[in-house]
Amino acid sequence: MANHKSALKRIRQNVAKRLRNKYYHKTARTALKALRNEEDKTVASEQLPKVIALVDKLAKRNIIHKNKASNLKSKLTKHVNKLA
Repeated sequence: MANHKSALKRIRQNVAKRLRNKYYHKTARTALKALRNEEDKTVASEQLPKVIALVDKLAKRNIIHKNKASNLKSKLTKHVNKLA
């Protein structure tokens, strides 16, 4: 276990950040799942900008890679456009 005060503080900070990142990631995954399961195009079109904003925030905070965020946004947009 760490002995220095700064190391103990760093451990506390890492725990807090990990919990916060886990919350953001799980929230976004739930929103992605809801959008993928949506059958109605109008509802999906309304949800898409909100989900894209969540994904962008994850990439900005380095929770997911920027290329993964781009791929997710592209696939979701294609999915919404394909709905009848």
